[in-house]
Amino acid sequence: MHDWIVIGGGIAGISLSYELQKAGFSVLLIEQHQQLQGGSSLGYGGISYWSGTTTLTQQLCQEGIARQCNLSHELDMDTEFREIDLLLTLTPEDDRQVIFSQYKDCAIAPAFLNPQEAVEREPQLNKQGIGGALLFPHAHINLTSFVKAHSQAFQRLGGKTVYAKVTHLLTDGDRLSGVSTEQGEFRSAHVAVCAGAMSRILLKASGVNSRIYYTHAEAIDTEPVDIELRTMVMPADNKRNVLEGSTTDADSDAIWDVFGRELLPPSIDAGAVQYNDRSIRFGQLSRVLTDPHAVIDAAQSEAAIRAEIAKVLPKLAELKGKWRNCLVAFSSDNLPLVGSVQEYDNLHLFSGFTSPTVYVPALSQRFAAHAQGKDDDIIPLLSPKRFDTKLRNG
Repeated sequence: MHDWIVIGGGIAGISLSYELQKAGFSVLLIEQHQQLQGGSSLGYGGISYWSGTTTLTQQLCQEGIARQCNLSHELDMDTEFREIDLLLTLTPEDDRQVIFSQYKDCAIAPAFLNPQEAVEREPQLNKQGIGGALLFPHAHINLTSFVKAHSQAFQRLGGKTVYAKVTHLLTDGDRLSGVSTEQGEFRSAHVAVCAGAMSRILLKASGVNSRIYYTHAEAIDTEPVDIELRTMVMPADNKRNVLEGSTTDADSDAIWDVFGRELLPPSIDAGAVQYNDRSIRFGQLSRVLTDPHAVIDAAQSEAAIRAEIAKVLPKLAELKGKWRNCLVAFSSDNLPLVGSVQEYDNLHLFSGFTSPTVYVPALSQRFAAHAQGKDDDIIPLLSPKRFDTKLRNG
C-alpha cells in the first residue's frame, strides 16, 4: 500500500512524483510507455516566464523560472536549461497595434523589432515573409532530459515505477482505493491523475467528469544539422490558443465524449527551436478532434507544415525530418486542474497545463506541501471543482 499512486510519467507526473517522494510520502508512479509520449515527447520546451497576466499567473511564472534555474543542480543531472531570445513573428498583413494588445498585460513587455532588426537577431528569418517580431526574454529546457533527471532523482529517494496501462480506478464507497492495471491491482491512500489528454478518457470510464480537452499536435524533428538558430521562433498571433479557447464552453463539453468529431479546421503556427545537439523541431499543426486515436495523414500534414514554415524560416522547410504527433491537454480557462475532484476527495487531478514548463515545477512543489497539510493560497484556486461551482452558480 502506497501513500500516493501517480498515473502518467510525463513532465507533470514525474515532477509531482519526485516532489511527493521528497516530501516523505511513498509514491508509486504508473506509466504506460517506456518511451515518452504525449506533450512531454513533442513539446518545444520553452519557458514563457514573461507571460503571466494576472497576480496568480505572474507569481507562478516567477516561481517556475526560479525552480527551473536550480533543477539541474538539485537533481544532479543537466536538464539543458538555458536562456534564449524568443521572437514572435508578425505576418506582413498583421496590424501591429492589434497584436501588441494581446500582450499588453504580460509581466514583461515585448520589444518590437522591424523585419531588418528581427533578421539581425535571427538570420534564418525571411525578411520578406514577416512584418516584424516581438522580442521577449525566454528560457528553454530539453523535456526528455527534464523527465530523465526527475526519474533518476525519484528512484534515488525510494520511489517506485511500474510500466503498465491503467484500465480503471478502484473504488470503495465514496473513496478511491487504488487502480487496476494490466499487471494487477495497486492500492494507495491517494491517486493523482497526470495523464495529460488521456486523463479525460480514463476518468470518464470511471464515472468522473473532468473539464480536460486536447488538441492533436504535429511537428517535424530533424537530425543534428549545420544550420544554426540563434533564437526560438513562434508566431505572435498564436492560432492554437484561439483554437483551444473556442472549443471548451460548458454547453459543448459533452461533444468531447462523442468520438469522430472535428470541432474546428486545423491550424498551423509556424515556429521552431534548436536543441543543444543541433537537432531542430519545427511545426506546429493543431487539430481539434474528439477521438484521441484518430488516424492522421502524415504525408499531407508534413507537406502543410513545410509549406507554412517556408514562409518564415525557408531553409528549415528543406531539412530532412521525421513527422511526429501527440495529444496536448488544456483546460477551458487556460489554468491547470490541480486538486481533488468532486466525486472522490482522494482522487486528484494534476493536468491541463497550457504552459507546463512554467507551471509544473512550482505547482508540484506546492502540491506536495499542501498534501502534508500546509496551507496554500494558490492550490485551492486551481481545483477542478471550480467548474462545478461556476455551473451551479450560472
